[in-house]
Amino acid sequence: MAGEKTSKIGIIGAGSVGATIAYAAMIRGVARQISLFDIVEAKVAAEVLDLNHGLLFAPTTTVDGSDRIEVLAGSDVVVMTAGAKQRPGQTRLELAEANAAICRKLLPEVVRVAPEAILLLVTNPVDVVTEIALKVTGLPAERVIGSGTVLDSSRFRYLIAKHCGVAVPNVHAYIAGEHGDSEVPLWSSATIGSIPLSQWAVEGHGRLTAEVKDEILRNVKDAAYQVIQGKGATNYAVGLAVANILEAILNDERRVLPVSGKLGGFRGLPDVCLSVPRIVGRGGIEAPLPVPMTVDEEAGLRECASRIGAVVEGLGL
Repeated sequence: MAGEKTSKIGIIGAGSVGATIAYAAMIRGVARQISLFDIVEAKVAAEVLDLNHGLLFAPTTTVDGSDRIEVLAGSDVVVMTAGAKQRPGQTRLELAEANAAICRKLLPEVVRVAPEAILLLVTNPVDVVTEIALKVTGLPAERVIGSGTVLDSSRFRYLIAKHCGVAVPNVHAYIAGEHGDSEVPLWSSATIGSIPLSQWAVEGHGRLTAEVKDEILRNVKDAAYQVIQGKGATNYAVGLAVANILEAILNDERRVLPVSGKLGGFRGLPDVCLSVPRIVGRGGIEAPLPVPMTVDEEAGLRECASRIGAVVEGLGL
């Protein structure tokens, strides 16, 4: 309809992650307009040109970009990917200080040009960056979302599905807590085709012994390091994961996703930003869902909260 408002995604950072998010959003038809911002004019111009050359083969989308922050004006969601890269052997939390400074500089400008936008933080360490975004923007907690453990949960489901010989979409399982080394697998609520994993005993389809579970979790935690060691950065899976979150927001899908946000008294944990399953829609994120957990799983979340809280405190937030 003439005059109807079209959806717009703004992306900060035209590096490998930002450009891949734009590509994934474009080919999935997530929004009618995608705008990239990067301080390197030649880089953002080249990425926009490359994407525009493929518009014939994707749903109707407009793609533009600039080295001026005003290109993000009118965005429904602004995705933050800019930041120092994680080097081989470096933990996500070790990036905190450098990326905190970038967020302090950029995010107030984002609010100035796109005051109604939801912020979706992808920059690592994402839980800490989400805390920073809340403090420097003053936005309501439901409109400040970290990509959290959506990608970790996808890796988790893939590895379970591979071991058990089933399709990935039939696995329902979440990684919670930190997007990082202390993340918590919620084995107790995981299912395949409505069968709890604790009861999975289908002949010819693998048993989930304690040793297998340990190996799966180790591979989930090491996944990013393995990719970074081999090619320098992760981009494809995170691009698809973020496009999935963007669809949930812009289409008001009310999808349950393990995104990062303020815990708000959840299970009596410190009120930091961590990932737990939440309903995600056009208004942003809702309160954490009361997912059943074992004592050990809850203890793992508490450890995550302590780690994030210590980093936040160290940054003077």
